[in-house]
Amino acid sequence: MSKAKEDISIVNIEIINTGNELLIGTTLNTHGAWMGGELLKIGLRVKKQVTVSDGDAIGAELGRALTENDVLIVTGGLGPTSDDLTREEVAKALQLELIEDEFATRTIKEFFSSRGKTMAACNLKQAFAPCGADVLPNAKGTAPGVYIPPRLGSYECAVFLLPGPPFELKPMFFEEVVPRLKALSNDSLELPKMHVMSFIGVGESDFHEVLDARLGEDQDLEVGYCARPSDIDLRLIGSEASIRRARELVLEKFATQCYTEDGSSLEQVVVRLLAEKKQMVSTAESCTGGAIASRLTDVSGSSAVFAYGFVTYADTAKCELLGVSEGSLAEHGAVSQQVAVEMAEGALARSGATIALSVTGIAGPTGGTEEKPVGTVWMAIALKGKATEVWVENHSRGREIFKQIVSQRLLAKVWRVLQSM
Repeated sequence: MSKAKEDISIVNIEIINTGNELLIGTTLNTHGAWMGGELLKIGLRVKKQVTVSDGDAIGAELGRALTENDVLIVTGGLGPTSDDLTREEVAKALQLELIEDEFATRTIKEFFSSRGKTMAACNLKQAFAPCGADVLPNAKGTAPGVYIPPRLGSYECAVFLLPGPPFELKPMFFEEVVPRLKALSNDSLELPKMHVMSFIGVGESDFHEVLDARLGEDQDLEVGYCARPSDIDLRLIGSEASIRRARELVLEKFATQCYTEDGSSLEQVVVRLLAEKKQMVSTAESCTGGAIASRLTDVSGSSAVFAYGFVTYADTAKCELLGVSEGSLAEHGAVSQQVAVEMAEGALARSGATIALSVTGIAGPTGGTEEKPVGTVWMAIALKGKATEVWVENHSRGREIFKQIVSQRLLAKVWRVLQSM
């Protein structure tokens, strides 16, 4: 491993991702989010992420990035094709000569021979690296990574070049990048103190109106929000004392909306509560197509608390599987209070569960009427020995988001019911 002449203060870290596929929408760029989370675990924060196309577009970004950052991580563009120019552009920016690494050459040749394949000559370009740099072994592919220590070239910035495919990048990140970052900082990195609270039924504007100003008075506290269509995370970063003060302040106002503080999903919380309360749940779904059952059964241990999942999309299925009355369907329609109640009660009776959930609605974008517009959804919860509760909402945001919101809203209702037991 190359040694920097002295330790550096790692304040600014930037990630540059290369690849046309990331910009035209055929591949989801997950590198920044993943590396940001992993770096935070060792006390480092990513300050910026940039995505550029294949080819020499990276060259225009390098001059700025090398000047502004302490560490630069570049992903992609290390392959054998003509548009894989990351090594060349980085060497040019650092004014370093590209030289062939003999070990990398042998490794690439062995990669092909061990698989009984003939190696195209263009693969050998992957064995070149800027003079003085470390070549990082790639156990999962042919493109080695590269590490260029600070001050080796024309800049103070340390540079890591990593392959684009995640199954190649991730092992290299843990085995080669993390140890070097710790060494650069003389292993003096402090793990950040962070606390995340998740809420249902409250939005960013509610926090802003009630708490933002008071939370902002604490100079030792960083506050952040991650809002989704149906819930929100509140992120607190700071000293233990500042986090404790902020948490107490938040719970004074929104304790009944906070469903977890340990990073669990709502379905994980619900499954745990079902087990604690010794309850069994079943679902009867129409417009959500099994999304609620899927979320519950994604949780390890759900087999102990989940009985049946009925997906009754067609009216005939509602009648045959759940015992919904043909008269109710004819008089009120599938999307109605009466049918939602009968679906929940039918699921309860047929499954032997103690709690049954039902949902019937119009996900859209077609199928709505003036009386029942797109987004209309009836939900019900039936409990053994108690009256069935039923209510109507409207979430006209597209089918995928509709399913997400409705499943979250119904799981939130179960969470509240279980808490009251």
